[in-house]
Amino acid sequence: MNGPHWLFTYEGFEPRKEGLREALCTLGNGYFGTRGAAPEAEADETHYPGTYLAGGYNRLKTDLAGRVVENEDLVNMPNWLPLTFRLEGGDWFNAHAVRLLEYRQVLDLAQGLLLRTVRFEDRQGRRTRVEQRRFVHMRDKHLAGQELVLVPENWSGRVHVRSALDGRVVNGGVPRYRQLNCKHLRTLVTEEVDAETLLLEVETVQSRLEVAEAARTRLYVDGQPARARRGLAVEEGYLAHEFMLELREGQRLAVEKVVTLYSSRDLAVSEAAIAAQHAVEQAPARFDELVATHVQAWCHLWHRSDLDLTLSEPDHIHTTLRLHIFHLLQTVSPHTIDQDVGVPARGWHGEAYRGHIFWDELFIFPFLNLRLPALTRALLRYRHRRLRRAREAAREAGFRGAMYPWQSGSDGREEGQRVHLNPRSGRWIPDVTSLQRHINAAIAYNVWQYYQATADTEFLYFYGAEMLLELARFWASMARWNPELRRYEILGVMGPDEYHTGYPGRPEPGLDNNSYTNLMAVWVLCKGLEVLKLLPGERRDELRETLALGPEELAHWEDVSRKMRLVFHADGVLSQFEGYEQLEEFDWEAYRQRYGDLQRLDRILEAEGVSPNRYKLSKQADVLMLLYLFSSEELRELFERLGYAFDPDMIPRTVDYYLQRVSNGSTLSGVVHSWVLARSDRPRSWRLFTEALKSDISDVQGGTTPEGIHLGALSGTVDLMQRAYTGIEVRGDVLHFNPNLPEGLTRLKFRLRYRKHTVEVEITQDKLVLNSRWPAPAPLEFALRGERHQLQSCETREFPIAKPPVSPEPELEMHGAGP
Repeated sequence: MNGPHWLFTYEGFEPRKEGLREALCTLGNGYFGTRGAAPEAEADETHYPGTYLAGGYNRLKTDLAGRVVENEDLVNMPNWLPLTFRLEGGDWFNAHAVRLLEYRQVLDLAQGLLLRTVRFEDRQGRRTRVEQRRFVHMRDKHLAGQELVLVPENWSGRVHVRSALDGRVVNGGVPRYRQLNCKHLRTLVTEEVDAETLLLEVETVQSRLEVAEAARTRLYVDGQPARARRGLAVEEGYLAHEFMLELREGQRLAVEKVVTLYSSRDLAVSEAAIAAQHAVEQAPARFDELVATHVQAWCHLWHRSDLDLTLSEPDHIHTTLRLHIFHLLQTVSPHTIDQDVGVPARGWHGEAYRGHIFWDELFIFPFLNLRLPALTRALLRYRHRRLRRAREAAREAGFRGAMYPWQSGSDGREEGQRVHLNPRSGRWIPDVTSLQRHINAAIAYNVWQYYQATADTEFLYFYGAEMLLELARFWASMARWNPELRRYEILGVMGPDEYHTGYPGRPEPGLDNNSYTNLMAVWVLCKGLEVLKLLPGERRDELRETLALGPEELAHWEDVSRKMRLVFHADGVLSQFEGYEQLEEFDWEAYRQRYGDLQRLDRILEAEGVSPNRYKLSKQADVLMLLYLFSSEELRELFERLGYAFDPDMIPRTVDYYLQRVSNGSTLSGVVHSWVLARSDRPRSWRLFTEALKSDISDVQGGTTPEGIHLGALSGTVDLMQRAYTGIEVRGDVLHFNPNLPEGLTRLKFRLRYRKHTVEVEITQDKLVLNSRWPAPAPLEFALRGERHQLQSCETREFPIAKPPVSPEPELEMHGAGP
């Protein structure tokens, strides 16, 4: 694995963009992650070093304008990066204070290494070359390391080196949170273990999570151990080794810092500090030995996870897709399997959304299901462990079954805020996004899709079925019978479009009969009934007895699943929610002229004293999510079950209608919109796809990516390539293909894991090739455009692909004024 499509490179030092680079150059291994800050950097307006332990949360209270607010945050753990130097008579290195002759930062995606090259001239005219390497070990989850190589180019003299562990950190990476209490750590231990090893242990002040870091620093000159004077500096929560040595012009000083990180929640550990100290003592002697095993582990991961593309015009697409896969695998890796963690919306890359888990699994799991399904299973266990708390939440809200929170953290309670700050107006606004009950449909969908991809009956029997049944029970209890319409309704919720929180003039928040929510509820009820038929009789009886699930309740599920209300516009377009058609049209053009970028239109309107609830506008896809999750055949089945006519022409009209009224305030929008256009308008779909690829690398939302990547959007772009353009679906015990590559993509090759089959897939504009080189207990059942086939073990089959006729769609401008 080499070549330009594996290197993500920055040239030059741009202080304004350092925050973005630090997020995008984060290194992690699924256990912890460290932002790509320079090792000499401290938190300021330019830099923000951050290290985050997966699931490392702590709660703090803040008195905010007379109201006590409690938030659970992903904690910024002690900074293990500090490794810097100064030349005799000079200051500690600072890129702002020298003349930079060369500055390059490279994220090596193939090897999981962050590289930096700096050549500079100081005020005394001394020219120096610095080369740095860093890893967070992908095989041994507790290990990380960095190397600093310094070469005097035109001078000889004394060099001072400082290597530290800094526990004085706070959570300050999100400006709008800085009014809140942010000091999560107290120091337990600061100790010099020996002349080359430091130990720091801290504890979170509420959750009592102990975290220990041990650092070993060794110096070499031209490959031989260096003779250096040593010193120790200790402060509260901070300790550093300092080294002084003489260098001659052209000599090569290599400083190798190896760090171990343990927590009190680790398995097979007596105590975190003891484990960290022992592990650093046992670590291989030289940096290159650690790099070799780390790179090997990444090679194995890439073998399962890569997308190999051939594009008609080479550009950034290949590299960016690999960057997105890279960050997904750093957030969720094989190390996740033994942990009790979910998938945070912003990765373990920053403090935005406080490290909480939302619905982004819906966009992340499809990639994992077909590559590394053991990871999906582990992440679904996170949800199952919080089933008890979800049941409590349902009861407290007056419902039955299980009601999961919109934002989840350590224990499964609702972590959504009561108020949030609008930076544009400076006002704190009531936050009612916890009304997004559709998270409960997303979790059920994820359980079912995992089962479809893996046929993991043991998971279904012992975990998945119980979750599905309790989620179906929730939706059945939330539905209210309308005797006049003779339909069930779901009232007082929010859909994926967070701009609409209620009705103009109605004091209570929430919307009625959100189409996405209602139809997803029907789907969950159907799967709840279906899973009972799939279970062996003994297990079915056990669950029905345990859950007190009787015939009358199941009959009610059946009734609700056939009589749920959907609301339509007068012309047959599916309404986003009841009353949407009566809202005012929004003057998109006028607001574009006044403000330019409208991605945060909600903040703009609130600052003007206007509510988005008045208008036909959306932050992100809502109704269109149905077309993202379901094929037209599946939607037809749901509509017919409800007794509604399904006109295929409704789909393009619905797509056109809502694309004209969306601000793309979510990075997920581009993914969904590209997906729903993949069949009807390939050029436009491809254009939206390439725009979605830029959402984080270009920080299109203007300052959000430095606070943490948008993992759902990153994973969604990869899934677009993996499933949308290939037409891959897993349903009915069959793996379906319906390839339709965009014109700019001439070849796509990848491996997938479907049930017990590992298959190499190659698709071009005119053929599909499937290669099963690994033994399997039975042939692979698959379908190409509806025609069933079998693939035997160790067999290769090739099929010609005729291009389907495509009806040209009218070209529409996003953010249009509407008809």
